[in-house]
Amino acid sequence: MEDHHSHEQRQVVDLVRRFNDNEIRPRAEQIHQDDTFPRDLWDKMAGLGLMGIGIPPEYGGSGGDLMTAVLAIQAIRDCAGLALSYGAHLNLCAHNILRSGTREQKARFLPGLASGHRIGALAITEPDAGSDATAIRTKARRDGDFYVLDGTKTFITNAPVADLVVIYAKTNPEAGAMGISAFVVPAGSPGFSVSRELRKMGHHGSPTGEIILDSCRVPAENLLGRENMGIQVMMAGLDVERAFFAGAAIGLAERAMELALDYARQRSQFGRPLARFQLIQTKLADMYTGIEAARGLAYRAVREAQEAERGGKGSPIHRLAAAALCFAAQTAENVVYESLQIHGGYGYMEEYEISRLYRDVRLFTIGAGTQEIRRLLIGRELLGL
Repeated sequence: MEDHHSHEQRQVVDLVRRFNDNEIRPRAEQIHQDDTFPRDLWDKMAGLGLMGIGIPPEYGGSGGDLMTAVLAIQAIRDCAGLALSYGAHLNLCAHNILRSGTREQKARFLPGLASGHRIGALAITEPDAGSDATAIRTKARRDGDFYVLDGTKTFITNAPVADLVVIYAKTNPEAGAMGISAFVVPAGSPGFSVSRELRKMGHHGSPTGEIILDSCRVPAENLLGRENMGIQVMMAGLDVERAFFAGAAIGLAERAMELALDYARQRSQFGRPLARFQLIQTKLADMYTGIEAARGLAYRAVREAQEAERGGKGSPIHRLAAAALCFAAQTAENVVYESLQIHGGYGYMEEYEISRLYRDVRLFTIGAGTQEIRRLLIGRELLGL
């Protein structure tokens, strides 16, 4: 598939892989142990222009497209937490503003995000609204030149360190999905607070928190898209998010396979290397096949997402993006499982990297809609329901 990438895209991949190998890999285990956001690595990534991929230079970005950004997150494969925070910042926040914001909003918000000086986040999920995102209870009411937001958001990636958050709220609660609006909310807004940082089983180093909106006053000019039409912003963003994070799942799977290959060559049992056993070779062959198939489907979804005029129900990208992430997540789980199996007892020890990947990979089957929701979506789209 790399033959289809442009010269500039291959340059970005080479740049990020070198940074991953030289800067991230030596720190990855310590980041996992400390579970602390590595701001110094973040700043170095920003210095390389990675925070502005897919954002036009006129808004302070590095240029490139969605595929370039996917290739970048795929190459950050030694620290899933850093990749997660990067994706939430770039794709969930900055790219959403780029896609749905006015020219004035882009000029106001994107340069700080593209430079990495401001960290972005996206807030949809609430304590009682997960897979059913339209069930959110956070409300926003117009008050002169402001909107006043009240509610709670949870499981929000980057919340404890974010400077800007794209937040969804009900401006017309009686209208259901057609009463949702999206807002760009600075973390310093009156009434905005992060109540606590949440501990996760994996993706350490990516801070996750709970946001409290207590009569949070947001300028009306921060409305993203039109009032009560936030579902369009949400669904278009979700389709792109699924295609985007399929790349992250593939990157983790690639790293797990590398570890399996290295271990199979080095470890000997019954007088010969594990790599000489046909059963091990079969596992490795299945890993390779799954990764190649996932990569092909994901890249197709990314190309379609770049060209799609709209997302959401009834659009081809809606089911294709769900299929891409569903398959990439399942493939990554399978590859990590088999890689740990090849490692045997050593793979169960925390000092081995594969045990960390085993905890990290689970999120891909839950985030951006669970595997069950993705399959329901695909089935309904195929049936026209």
